[in-house]
Amino acid sequence: QPPDFTPFLPPIEVMAQTLRKMAVALMIAQGAAVKPALRSTAGSNSTAATATIATGATHQGGAPCQCEASNAQWKACQRTVPKCVFIDLGAADGNSFNHFLSNGYGPVADCPSGEWEAHLVEANPRFDAPLQKLVGDYPSKVHADKSTAAFFCEGTTTFYLDTQNHAQNYWGSSLSSNHPDTKKSGLQGVNVHLLNLNKLLVEQTIPGDWVMVKMDIEGAEYDVLPCLAQAPAASLVDRLYMEVHAPTWSLTGGTKETLEAAKATLKQRGVDIPPYFSQTL
Repeated sequence: QPPDFTPFLPPIEVMAQTLRKMAVALMIAQGAAVKPALRSTAGSNSTAATATIATGATHQGGAPCQCEASNAQWKACQRTVPKCVFIDLGAADGNSFNHFLSNGYGPVADCPSGEWEAHLVEANPRFDAPLQKLVGDYPSKVHADKSTAAFFCEGTTTFYLDTQNHAQNYWGSSLSSNHPDTKKSGLQGVNVHLLNLNKLLVEQTIPGDWVMVKMDIEGAEYDVLPCLAQAPAASLVDRLYMEVHAPTWSLTGGTKETLEAAKATLKQRGVDIPPYFSQTL
């Protein structure tokens, strides 16, 4: 079982983590530079890196856009009251969110200020209606990005549906046309938006928050995590629950080695990454 939100670290480490997150917030507010290797093809005189979008790119064609680790145009969150922020990448019908509310990721009562909010990101349009219902059930607390896939940049692309695994909430749906479940389903593609996790962290969290990211994105973790590891906003994350899949489902040619290197960097920056797997969540 995951430890409680508040006493998960000794007090001195809690203070150190808060100071690290405050330093990150200052960097973001000052428009921290993106490493040259991660810049897009925007001109060198651009004041903010802007991802190059290739709408509708497939697995064979590579990623639909480039890693955008930071951007001076992103607006840092101005909220002052800290809370738990549950970011669910691959939210399905909200089952992981319900697990969060049921203290499955730690006692919700121990959230900073006793408050929480959730950002539910799901690409499969099958789940648009149940996610919208959760928004209505928890107004101002639950925010749903429907028909939207988590990635490291913004744009649109093709998302392939799993129509076979009914008992597992169609868990094989993926950005990758190389996924066996999308192949078995006849590569039924739908057009979806892409959400940049780095931007979401900048604009929706503050250093005092307890930020949990649940990532179950069917191979795109090999794309998202190395970019996150280079992003100033990564230090705003307290805990990452990540399900790891086959590297052949990556859109950028990610490998187990690059994923492990990204995890090591994130751990050095204060992100707790416990083992994680769920049958349906």
